[in-house]
Amino acid sequence: MVKTSSPLRIVIGAAGVFGNGWIPSDIQYLNLLRSEHWSRFFSRNSIDALLAEHVWDILKTDEGLHAARQCFQYLKPGGYLRVAVPDGYHPDPAYIEWVKVGGGGPADDHKVLYNHKSLKRLFEEAGFRVELLEYFDEYGRFHYREWDEGSGKICRSKRFDQRNKDGRLNYTSVILDAHKISGSS
Repeated sequence: MVKTSSPLRIVIGAAGVFGNGWIPSDIQYLNLLRSEHWSRFFSRNSIDALLAEHVWDILKTDEGLHAARQCFQYLKPGGYLRVAVPDGYHPDPAYIEWVKVGGGGPADDHKVLYNHKSLKRLFEEAGFRVELLEYFDEYGRFHYREWDEGSGKICRSKRFDQRNKDGRLNYTSVILDAHKISGSS
C-alpha cells in the first residue's frame, strides 16, 4: 500500500509526464480496469486526486465507465479526478481527422471521441459531480473556466499546448473535474 503524509495524488498513464507532488503510474503497474492493481497499491477512499490526460479516449465506452467507477471507489470523499480527452466538438476538421477513432497520427489507438456532453454523462453515471473546465460546444463556441494547474496540469489545453501560442485554439481538450462528494463511499 502506498503510504504518505502528503496528499496522495496519482497521475494515471503518466508515461514520464507529471508535476511536483504527483506520483506517476502507467498501465503495467496501474491498469484502470483491473481491481487487483488498485487494491495492491491503495485502500478504498484513500486517494486525494487523480489526473488522466488523454487516457479515457483509448478505452471503449463500457471500459471508461468501469474505470470511472474504480476511480470513484479509491478516491477519498471530497477527492477529485481531473480528466482530459480530445474534443469531438472542436470546429477544425483537421483536428477531428487527427483525433477521431482510427484517425491519423497518434489516434490509431483511440476507441472513443467524446464531447463535453458524453464525457460528463459517463462520469455522472459513475457517481461523480462534474465540473466542466474547457470544451467546445456543438456550435463551435469555446467555453473556459479558470482552473489551477497545481490541481493537475493538462498539457493539451488552451493555456499550455504550444500549438495555441499564435492565439488560435489549434489543439484543446474536453477537460473536467469529477468530484466525489463528501459522504460518498
